[in-house]
Amino acid sequence: MDEKRILIIGANGQLGTALREKYPSALAVSSSDLDITNAEQLANYDWTKVDNIINAAAYTNVDRAETAEGRVAAWQVNASATANLAKIATAFDLTLIHISTDYVFDGTQTIHFEDEMFSPLGVYGQSKAAGDLAVTLTPKHYILRTTWVIGEGKNFVRIMLGLGAKAISPSVVSDQVGRLTFTGELADIIDHMIKSGAPYGIYNATNQGEPASWADITRLIFSNSGYSDLAVKDLSTEDYFREKPEAAPRPLNSVMDLTKLSSTGFIGKDWHDTLTTYIQKELQT
Repeated sequence: MDEKRILIIGANGQLGTALREKYPSALAVSSSDLDITNAEQLANYDWTKVDNIINAAAYTNVDRAETAEGRVAAWQVNASATANLAKIATAFDLTLIHISTDYVFDGTQTIHFEDEMFSPLGVYGQSKAAGDLAVTLTPKHYILRTTWVIGEGKNFVRIMLGLGAKAISPSVVSDQVGRLTFTGELADIIDHMIKSGAPYGIYNATNQGEPASWADITRLIFSNSGYSDLAVKDLSTEDYFREKPEAAPRPLNSVMDLTKLSSTGFIGKDWHDTLTTYIQKELQT
């Protein structure tokens, strides 16, 4: 694999940042460099220099996606632009690596497998499901379904560390269950898929480890950062959003089965261990 022939789209996001660290010689673009919603711009790009497209771009504001403006933006980026990339991948015989989400499911299954039928609850999940379908139409593709992403930028862990530093005891949702996925792990999974020659298709792609609720993750964050004296109050999703009627519905169960990924030879890291390392690094900055 020639690192210089990898194109990272969405290079300034959490995952894009991790990918740029992993592939410092790769081509990397943000929306200001290459507008993937613009078919003409894509057609004029020099694809002869690319073998692998990593699409780390997405509209991820799940609540704003429920608004009139956000709905259009979500579909434009998550569905239409992804379809544009799939067409390019087909036309130039490129491999498209696309990042999907647990939000394409309604969270009623105890564990999610790759062949589960779509059942998105909100606009964000619906637009991402449409993007997944578009990607399956190009022959050389990997769709990586991930959950609860943590990396460089605003994220749940940093928000909780901020509350801890202010001695605030938060109320946190306790009936949504899943695994944290660190961007370094996701970048490693992408690298493995490209280098290993794993069969094309859909793969669940998260850190390993025993699933937990957001409330229990907050307790872990506090215990690992010296804030264990702060209490965390359990709150149901229904109660949390009771006074936020504009909020998007969330899947309660986001646990992904990782058997298919493991069968390719990928040995994943437990999110508990990575969380400890992540917190230590954050506290040193």
